[in-house]
Amino acid sequence: MLGLFSRKKSFIQSGLLKDAVDNHSHILPGVDDGVRTLDESLEILAFLEECGFSTLWLTPHIMEDVANTTEDLRRRFDALREAYQGPLQLHLAAEYMMDNLFEERLEAGDLLYHGGDRVLVETSTLFPPIGFWDIIDRMMRKGYLPLLAHPERYRYMEKKDYEKLRSLGVLFQLNIPSLVGAYGEGVQAKALWLLEKGMYVMAGSDCHRSRSIRKWYADPVLKKDTVGKLGPLMAGLPETAE
Repeated sequence: MLGLFSRKKSFIQSGLLKDAVDNHSHILPGVDDGVRTLDESLEILAFLEECGFSTLWLTPHIMEDVANTTEDLRRRFDALREAYQGPLQLHLAAEYMMDNLFEERLEAGDLLYHGGDRVLVETSTLFPPIGFWDIIDRMMRKGYLPLLAHPERYRYMEKKDYEKLRSLGVLFQLNIPSLVGAYGEGVQAKALWLLEKGMYVMAGSDCHRSRSIRKWYADPVLKKDTVGKLGPLMAGLPETAE
C-alpha cells in the first residue's frame, strides 16, 4: 500500500489540470517561434479542453527581433477566437523581453496586461539586461506589476536575487516543463527550490508545440508533495488587480 502512495503521477493523473489556468503559451499562430498554423493552435486548444483546463493566456514574444505590435496581436487574437468554438476562456497578453524595445513600449504605455496591472517580462537565460533593477523600479513607479516569466531558467540569478525580487513585490511564474526536466537538472532543481519556498504565484506551459505539451502532461513525474504545492498555482490569479 505504501508503494502506491509513493509512485509518481502525471499532471493528467494528478487532477491538477481540472479547471486550471495556463498563464503562459505561444499558441497564437504565426507571430513568433511558437505555433505556426491555425490548425495546430486549434489542436492544442482541443487537447487542453480534454485535460480539463478552463483558461488560457496567449503570451506571444515581443522583443527587438520579434517586434510584434499590440494592434496586430489583437487582430490575430480576434481571428483565433472567431475560429475557436470551444469553452476555454482565452486571454491575450504578451511576453516582453526586457530590451530597448520594451523600454520604448514602457515609456509609451503601449503594453498588453496579464490581468490587472501585471506585465509578463523575461530576460536572457544567461545574462541580465543592462539596468535590470532600474527597469524593475521604473515599471513599478509607473504602476505596472512585473510578472517574471520562468525565473528558474535564469542561470545568472542566485537565491539572494530571487528573495530581493519577491521582497520588492515582483511576481514569479513557474514553467511547468521545468519540473519535468525539460531545461536540464539545474533548472529543475531551482524550480523545486522556488516552489518549496512558496515564491511562485502562477504556472504556465510556455507551450510552443503540440507534441511537447502532450508529453509534459502525460509523463509520470510528480511526487505527492509536489502535487500539493502546485495546486494553488494552477488556479492562476484574478484577471483584475485587487
